[in-house]
Amino acid sequence: MIKITINGKELEVNEGTTILDAAKLVNIKIPTLCYTPDLPPWASCGICIVRMAGSAKMVRACTTACENNMKIITHDPEIISVRRTVLELILSNHPDDCLQCPRNHSCELQDLASEFGIREAPFKKVKNDIPIDDSNPSIVLCPEKCIRCGRCVKVCQDVQNVWALEFLGRGIKGKIASAADAPLGESPCIKCGQCSAHCPVGAIYERDDTVKVWSALQNAQMHPVVQIAPAVRVALAEEFGLPPGTVFTKKIYAALRKLGFKTVFDTNFSADLTIMEEGTELVKRLNDKNSAIPLITSCCPAWVDYLEKYFPDLIPHFSTAKSPQQMMGAMIKAYWAGKAGVDPAKVYSVSVMPCTAKKWEIKRNDDMKSAGHGYDVDIVITTRELARMIKQAGIEILKLDDEEADSPLGPYTGAGTIFGVTGGVMEAAVRSAYYLITKKEMPDINFLPARGIEGVKVGEVDIAGTKVRIAVAHQMGNIEAVMEEIRAAKAAKKEMPYQFIEVMACRGGCIGGGGQPYGCTDEIRKQRSNGIYADDEKSQYRCSHQNPFINQVYKEFLGEPGGHKAHELLHTKYTERPLYLK
Repeated sequence: MIKITINGKELEVNEGTTILDAAKLVNIKIPTLCYTPDLPPWASCGICIVRMAGSAKMVRACTTACENNMKIITHDPEIISVRRTVLELILSNHPDDCLQCPRNHSCELQDLASEFGIREAPFKKVKNDIPIDDSNPSIVLCPEKCIRCGRCVKVCQDVQNVWALEFLGRGIKGKIASAADAPLGESPCIKCGQCSAHCPVGAIYERDDTVKVWSALQNAQMHPVVQIAPAVRVALAEEFGLPPGTVFTKKIYAALRKLGFKTVFDTNFSADLTIMEEGTELVKRLNDKNSAIPLITSCCPAWVDYLEKYFPDLIPHFSTAKSPQQMMGAMIKAYWAGKAGVDPAKVYSVSVMPCTAKKWEIKRNDDMKSAGHGYDVDIVITTRELARMIKQAGIEILKLDDEEADSPLGPYTGAGTIFGVTGGVMEAAVRSAYYLITKKEMPDINFLPARGIEGVKVGEVDIAGTKVRIAVAHQMGNIEAVMEEIRAAKAAKKEMPYQFIEVMACRGGCIGGGGQPYGCTDEIRKQRSNGIYADDEKSQYRCSHQNPFINQVYKEFLGEPGGHKAHELLHTKYTERPLYLK
């Protein structure tokens, strides 16, 4: 511990603590723009400058470590003047179309300009007039609005290890662009959306599909059906002023019906369905010495895209089970429509997801048309897009009475809920795989080795004397090491280090997806995770195989898990993809 003084207030901090973090301990807010607690600081913007008492030299609080007996001044007229000038310079190179910007009212630059009372433009306006890049099915790049904070590059290169974004040029002519200045849709981008989630302004944002959804809702000839993902229920409330992790699923159902959806389903149900298919696949592979072990999960589309580009040699290890979103889409048009007497050709299937890559997944290949009525899922909107629609419709969601999802594709188990957090797919699969092998319920279904925020988690589960080694990896930059272990074992013809591997592209899993409310940090991920596990704990059924409606669907329509009809509708294949499209 060392002693420092901030604005005359003495305190003790751990050695190595930055001035920015030390100021937070005494409730002093130092303004920042390039900084986010979700990424390592790199002092790009210069707005967080402070100085030492008795010195004219200014330092950047986000990267400067406290030293013993340091006397820090965070605010005085000169510091405030410098910060205002930095903002004015940034604004001189920034468009003024705030009303049309997708980040209006959620823009960090806009907030700071308001806080500093910037009413005039003392510097000449210099605009770069760089065209919008909308070549990507999930993400839109608007380089003209880039403030060169570097967040998107940091998260794409250092956190996700994708390297689809980089800075080109220098100074005022510098810009953010996809690798080699190719269109973003032709780059190595895996559509995870972490760049858009970390951008402080409107330079990168998700493709907005709400107009298409409104059009379908207003079309009397269509039957709009909607599903919501597990992670949506613990994040949407943030857009309406409630704490992260607040679960108000039944109010979401009510709001969706208010918007005009005629039928409301829950992706948690098809997460249970995924476990039945993937769990059956795991059991078969464990019993077949000639099968590709380890089995690797396939519910995350950004991870699917990454594997097809970077690890195509490991495609045989990928589970053929579709994601819950795609299974639900197929079941809506192939099973539910006939059961409900609705023409499947008139079903407009909408998916609400925490993920921008899901926008790409719905047209990933022809397997996404398995029900035979166009694409199984017609459109995907993110958690942020749903929040905007609810606000546009004037719906006071917090005042709505609770409602239930429609049957039979709505009721779910706790295992379906935990799909939304890293380790959840693994834990849900272990719960049911144990039963499928032993015909007994797992003594303790809380599989703790799969939980937590560590980048790679490993563990072992004993299933009737058979030791199954597992690995859980999230945040794309953590994945390579695990995959290289598999490659090395294959090359050396050694026993595989794991039998089952779960991968999620985003840190924390879907709760930290690229389409979730802005400002996600590890603390917020923890709160959202707690909401997920609380929803699991209170569920009547906590294992996918216990869901009576899952059993009904197999009995009435699918036959058995892993059977012929299940494979036609609920499974897919993978193909090597080039890093750069031509």
